[in-house]
Amino acid sequence: MADPTRRTVVTSALAAAGTLAVPTTAVALPYQSRSGRPLLTSGVASGDVTTDRAIVWARADRPSRLVATVHGPGRSRHVVTGPWVDEASDLTGTLDLCRLAPGRDYAVDLAFETEDGHIGESATASFTTADQRPAAQSFVWTGDTAGQGWGINPDIGGYLAYRAMHETRPDFFVHCGDTIYADGPLERSVTEPDGQVWHNLLIPEVEVVAQTLAQFRGRHRYNHMDDNLRAMYADVPVLAQWDDHETTNNWWPGEVLEDPRYDLERRVDVLAARAKQAWWEWQPISSEHDREGRIHRKIERGRHLDVFCLDMRTFKGENTDGTEQQRTPLMGREQVRWLARELQRSRATWKVISSDLPLGIIVPDGDMQESLANANPGAPLGRELELAWLLREIKDVPGVVWITADVHYCAAHHYSPERAAFTDFSPFWEFVAGPINAGTFGPNEMDGTFGPRVDFVKAADYPNQSPRAGNQFFGHADISVDGVLVVTLRDREGTVLYTRELTPEA
Repeated sequence: MADPTRRTVVTSALAAAGTLAVPTTAVALPYQSRSGRPLLTSGVASGDVTTDRAIVWARADRPSRLVATVHGPGRSRHVVTGPWVDEASDLTGTLDLCRLAPGRDYAVDLAFETEDGHIGESATASFTTADQRPAAQSFVWTGDTAGQGWGINPDIGGYLAYRAMHETRPDFFVHCGDTIYADGPLERSVTEPDGQVWHNLLIPEVEVVAQTLAQFRGRHRYNHMDDNLRAMYADVPVLAQWDDHETTNNWWPGEVLEDPRYDLERRVDVLAARAKQAWWEWQPISSEHDREGRIHRKIERGRHLDVFCLDMRTFKGENTDGTEQQRTPLMGREQVRWLARELQRSRATWKVISSDLPLGIIVPDGDMQESLANANPGAPLGRELELAWLLREIKDVPGVVWITADVHYCAAHHYSPERAAFTDFSPFWEFVAGPINAGTFGPNEMDGTFGPRVDFVKAADYPNQSPRAGNQFFGHADISVDGVLVVTLRDREGTVLYTRELTPEA
């Protein structure tokens, strides 16, 4: 077991004192300051924490300037002044904290100040930078928040699975996409098949499909009304990705919707631009990526781990049956070349690729295919040619592991050329987890092109099963000081359903 740190000791004490208990309401209701000092409307967060860098995020209730007081190793303390925020940024702001010490605990007090220098409400975002030396660390991942009509239900304590993830005390959290469901309106109540009634907390922006920028922003604001999510985000850095539901179901660039609910705007490119702006505003992600408009990125986590966050939506081609003879885009040429190059350069023990779509799972979109697999177990075609090229390029790269969400069940898949139609690659694992608060489905059929073997699967008892049943899933990865990786798949309560231990190659 790794030596205890401030994170494990302090948070264990907090848990013992009961501070992780779910509040009665499980939500933070909107409020306004009467003092003239800025308030924090949606908690605080950190993200993309590396050995020497971190991003911190907060949102104010009025135009003001973000200020961070950084408490570092020992008694070090310094103040960093951030950007002015206003309606143009939905009152959100981020700060890039650079030149941090590796392997150290940080607490960052975030507040906003007015033009006349009055400091408002403060809250603390905590994180531990990655160690450059071999060191233990852990992370969790999942996807799919507030989908299929299942939103914040105060009766059961809100987003309970976020609390379960938080209680594992991870060093960071990977949200693999579908951070919101912009296309899934919520109703006040939903009667479940067993007769129980699910009650959703509502705000106007979640009662319709999102078309305007304000509606997309409201979807993100809604999720931050949950106490479990806010508590975790304040204490656990986020590595955020996006997928389809941040905009609309199964979208691709250039699509024009036929859905009559979209009565203001049916051009997906316009909707996606608004969705992406809102997503950027509400994620603790570097402004460096924001300027480039690039979501895919590499997060260096020290000697044992590099995390590669992908973007399988921005560069995606039209959904077809997937049997084209030519290579058709999912990641796109530039991104897939970047991924191959960075994997080859990485010297980390483990290279974890976080994909917002699965590899061998068949994900239909009507008569077409939404993901990479085309339901043809033969030689690679269409989007599969992109993966085939990548796997060939990284054949000699050790320690590659894939994680994903998207399909609303959890599973472990082993891919091997001995079972595959395409054989020019090295075996690897793919671990699937989710949803975290959405309808549970599955399991789906598998495509045999890359030789997957289903080692484990846990799915819904019936389609669109509500979160109340407990079939909400997340993955947990623990890396020991000597580089052994233990992956577990867990349910809403944190119960371990599956374990796989992977050892570094000699």
